[in-house]
Amino acid sequence: MTEQTASTISSPEYNFRLKDSLLGLQMLFIAFGALVLVPLLTGLDPNVALFTAGVGTLLFQIITKGKVPVFLASSFAFIPAIMFGVQTWGIPATLSGLAAAGLVYVLLGLFIKWQGPGILMRVLPPIVYAPVIMVIGLILAPVAVNMALGKTGDGAIQLINEGLALFIALASLATTIVVTLLGKGVFRLVPIMFGILVGYVLCLLYGLVDFTPVREAPWLALPNFVLPEWNWQAVLFIVPIAIAPAIEHFGDILAVSSLTGKNYVKDPGIHRTMFGDGLATTMAACLGGPPNTTYSEVTGGVALTKAFNPAIMTWAAIAAIVLAFVGKLGALLQTIPVPVMGGILVLLFGAIMVVGLNALVRAKEDLMEPRNLIIISVIVVFGMGGMAFQTGEFVLKGIGLAAIAGIVLNLILPDRKI
Repeated sequence: MTEQTASTISSPEYNFRLKDSLLGLQMLFIAFGALVLVPLLTGLDPNVALFTAGVGTLLFQIITKGKVPVFLASSFAFIPAIMFGVQTWGIPATLSGLAAAGLVYVLLGLFIKWQGPGILMRVLPPIVYAPVIMVIGLILAPVAVNMALGKTGDGAIQLINEGLALFIALASLATTIVVTLLGKGVFRLVPIMFGILVGYVLCLLYGLVDFTPVREAPWLALPNFVLPEWNWQAVLFIVPIAIAPAIEHFGDILAVSSLTGKNYVKDPGIHRTMFGDGLATTMAACLGGPPNTTYSEVTGGVALTKAFNPAIMTWAAIAAIVLAFVGKLGALLQTIPVPVMGGILVLLFGAIMVVGLNALVRAKEDLMEPRNLIIISVIVVFGMGGMAFQTGEFVLKGIGLAAIAGIVLNLILPDRKI
């Protein structure tokens, strides 16, 4: 990117300098483990995920005038929907649902610009979005356990001896926990990387890794881009799930604002950040990548390094785009055996559930108050039980139906103690 190009997204804080390139690489390193984990779990191409994370971050910077130091990459919130969609309708159809979910962010951005930021929390208070986030984490628990036991995510096929798989999974999990608790500096921000590394080394020692795909892959290659194919069922299934990450986006922007001392809700405006996140997600889905979201890990890196210059994220984005064209990198990532992933996912999926639980705790709501009890109960049981509503070809089920039910109940139930 030239100085002239950089000026198009300039702001008083944006300063594109060559000397910040290493800081940008460090930010990508922090995001890398989670970034590639989503496509590896869902059957998407990790090289495409790298490319769309980079392009999505640049797109976000353009829309937000280069004012917010965040990095956009693969969202965990959509993992169960992508897994189900790929198995049910295939990747192209699932991508149409993900693209539509990005447009929900765009519409939310326009709605916030019209009504003001407060409308988001009035329509989607913690009592609605928190249990939705909890369900996203809980519904994934069987996938993590199956993979930790050496099986495919659905548990249908035993890929590796159960005892050996469990040993490797627990080693990966233990390493991630130790680095999370005892790691210092930037190392504390990349526990996933260390967990995967230890598990991968153990798999090498036990001869569980096949490097044939790596040897056959070219050094330089176009990512395996996939175009979406319109599917109403996929769209109706996935779109409601956008509610939870939209609220998470709002929280992330507030976190970055408190970190830098800038009010990004007002300038460039939460409507712009939401709009940028939505367009980045739709763009990613149109190329075969997972939805994008602002990365809390990278925000932690910003806090640690005090590197508030948003142009550092430009360097991280450029590095991600360049790496996307390294064919052997994607092939190497896909050689990681399932128990390594399973061990990491035990913690990650549990963490998603805790994020939702923490939102309820911070809201200081009385969960036994009848109105709250009703909303949370319906959301959790609908989501976990796989409740479905179908009329003709119209189908709404699982997390999507749970989210819509929660919103409707919040709007129609009287806001008083019964």
